[in-house]
Amino acid sequence: MNIRQVEFFHAVMTNTTASRAAEVLRISQPAVSKAIQELERDIGFQLFRRERGRMFPTAEAHIFFREVEGSFSGLTKLKSAAARIRDFGSGEIKVASLSALSTNVLPRALRGFQSKHPNVAIAFQAQLSSTVKDLVASGQVDVGLAADEIETDGVEVRPFARYRAAIAIPDGHRFEDAEEITPEDLNGEAFIALSPEDTTRRAAEAIFLDRSVKPKVVLETPYSTTICAMVQAGLGIGMINPMTAEPYVGRGLKVIPFNPAVYFRTLLVLPPNKYPSRIVSDFVEEVMRHSVFQK
Repeated sequence: MNIRQVEFFHAVMTNTTASRAAEVLRISQPAVSKAIQELERDIGFQLFRRERGRMFPTAEAHIFFREVEGSFSGLTKLKSAAARIRDFGSGEIKVASLSALSTNVLPRALRGFQSKHPNVAIAFQAQLSSTVKDLVASGQVDVGLAADEIETDGVEVRPFARYRAAIAIPDGHRFEDAEEITPEDLNGEAFIALSPEDTTRRAAEAIFLDRSVKPKVVLETPYSTTICAMVQAGLGIGMINPMTAEPYVGRGLKVIPFNPAVYFRTLLVLPPNKYPSRIVSDFVEEVMRHSVFQK
């Protein structure tokens, strides 16, 4: 017994005659009759009585047909699943991002993507950049956004964004009317710093060292959003990615440009040497619409 024979049997049962089944299958009626005879030999019982050139299903045929119907229903689901995978991939997308972009850029990109693919499930998580890279490299997520401090072995990376660093200060601070803040302004100032491995912090520290400036580091954190919250609470001031300050500005926090310019750089991270599904390609296209390269 093979699937082709079963398909011919199903066609005869659903179309009531071999001739109609042949029309639907776009083959000759003798070919249908031959396949049914071969199926009967293979399964060991008669499916049709032949009378005056017509085929009448036996009781065994009706019992067998119920089983075939169940199998064909499953086959239809498989065909639909195959079509979805062909056109869209798995029907879901998994995204990870550094915290700095998880409350601004990513929600906007995900909203734009969802409007085009309302039936695609989205799994999103905010993580440290190093964790984002590891998740992409291991295949646990499809797309990542990470700071440029990550090791890029085992993944494909593309430049995504560059934001000019700013200084977050609390309302009422002595710098609140300043047009910009210089390294000299920060000497001895209570300072909430990024983690030592952060490339933006390292760039700023090189400037501080060159100008003999030493802020008073009172707290370290890998997250610009945490710096904003700590500044808002009055623990000090800190260098931030200005994108993270949106929820805080006007609510006890102000952002002042830092001069000379240092930058937060982020990367789009993808699995290596893989042809992405249409879903992933569409998401990458959407998220790149939100990339920014500030001067």
